[in-house]
Amino acid sequence: MDTDLLHEKFCRMGARVKVHQAPVQRVAIDIKHDRRGEFFDVSVRDGVMVNAIDVRPKQRHLLLAVHDEDALGLPKAGGQRFLCGHDERAWFVAAVPEGRPASNVDMAMDALKPRIARAAEAQTALRFEKRHRRRNQAWVRQGEWFFVPVDGLRFADSQIRRNEPLARSGGKPHMAEFCVRAGGERVFLHSRSRAVISWATYQRLLKNRPAEAKLYTEQRQNMQVLVRGRISHADHKTIVLNDWHQVAMNTESESRAMQFVTFID
Repeated sequence: MDTDLLHEKFCRMGARVKVHQAPVQRVAIDIKHDRRGEFFDVSVRDGVMVNAIDVRPKQRHLLLAVHDEDALGLPKAGGQRFLCGHDERAWFVAAVPEGRPASNVDMAMDALKPRIARAAEAQTALRFEKRHRRRNQAWVRQGEWFFVPVDGLRFADSQIRRNEPLARSGGKPHMAEFCVRAGGERVFLHSRSRAVISWATYQRLLKNRPAEAKLYTEQRQNMQVLVRGRISHADHKTIVLNDWHQVAMNTESESRAMQFVTFID
């Protein structure tokens, strides 16, 4: 692995990187701070190659490819992709789903779009040059969250939550001024293990092992989330949605490579 070349490519997008070998599972990518500011910290297991296969200095983005080495020191097939870059106020790293091939930055950005956002692009016939902006006629993006407009919705005041957090596991929440959560599947969550079971499984447990059933509480899974008003986050410019928008997170959670990303915004 040519670490000098890797440093050069991060420098081209305006960032610093520190690369070192460590007994990690394969690779660990984090964003850390020192006296000079933020930098990308890449820990690599022996026998693993990390290469920046596309750099876009104007966008301040690059695409990392991570592969195991073969006996000749060449990259094996497969591997993972990580989109690294700067989004408004801070650096980020996002794991690209393996099922959506990405050989450059634009392909990686498309691969990270949720299905509802891609469907909205098709429906609005979104022009190619607008598909990576933070706001267009198909959707609005803030960090990892996409907001897709939905026409004609009305809700009673009793249905609307105020200052509702939108958060992935471990991350700093984005705050929605107005939010409605609707629909979803009825499930039960274990208070200790956090295991989730279906309503039918819970009913059998309640009948056969009632003491164990008491450890579960009812929740809703895969609910539709709709927001309106001001959407704020410390690392992003506040956006204002005048109408109701459906919320969808990017596809990073679909990637097995997500386990190698330490950074959570």
